Amino acid sequence: MSDTRQYTVTGMTCGHCVASVTEEVQEVPGVEDVAVVLETGSLTVTSNQPVDEGAIRAAVEEAGYQLA
Repeated sequence: MSDTRQYTVTGMTCGHCVASVTEEVQEVPGVEDVAVVLETGSLTVTSNQPVDEGAIRAAVEEAGYQLA
């Protein structure tokens, strides 16, 4: 069973930003799919198990951005 969660990322301004966030969040254990929309700052994370929001937050911060 998959778990899908929505977040909002602040500070992204270009495609490189989207790629950085996507790459970091994909490294979080359990994450199966990541979708980032630059225009809205939307981050959709699909996982095959519950994923700790702290791990998602840390991955986004590692990419240089913040969760709203």
